Amino acid sequence: MSNDINNVKQRNYNPLIWFLSIFIVGVILGTYLLPKSADGTIGGMELTVLPMLNAILNSFTFLFLLTALIMIKKKNIKLHRSFIIAAFVTTFLFFISYLTYHSMAESTSYGGDGAMMYIYYFILITHIVLAALIVPLALITLGRGLNMKVEKHRKIARWTMPIWLYVSFTGVLVYLMISPYY
Repeated sequence: MSNDINNVKQRNYNPLIWFLSIFIVGVILGTYLLPKSADGTIGGMELTVLPMLNAILNSFTFLFLLTALIMIKKKNIKLHRSFIIAAFVTTFLFFISYLTYHSMAESTSYGGDGAMMYIYYFILITHIVLAALIVPLALITLGRGLNMKVEKHRKIARWTMPIWLYVSFTGVLVYLMISPYY
């Protein structure tokens, strides 16, 4: 293993990480300023199918991350890396679907009240804040892992993994709680 660490070509991912972090969060915020679909469809397809797709993609991300965590606990770096890449793929697909929906559809308000309303908004707000934070965290963690900077990777992964798990899990919860109001 130490041979693998020494033989990895070191790359500086930092400029790309910061560009993508700012770009992704900026694009997401920008989608709220775009004109919305008048009839709630895109090419004749109901837009309300996209939040369900987002929840499915978040579910896969959660499962891939959990499996990646199990694999690294078993010291299986190859499978850990494969499941992390799978989590990035489902997150990227989520990002495309999320942008499509929020650039075309009006926002949906939560229709519940009482204690459930407070629970919903707590989950939603923490989800949004941590989702913005996870972009640079996940990319930095990935860069350190790809460069086999094991100690630096472990240090940040201790924060990245639980936050990304929380964001992907609460993405599903938010969908389940708001889906009756679409």
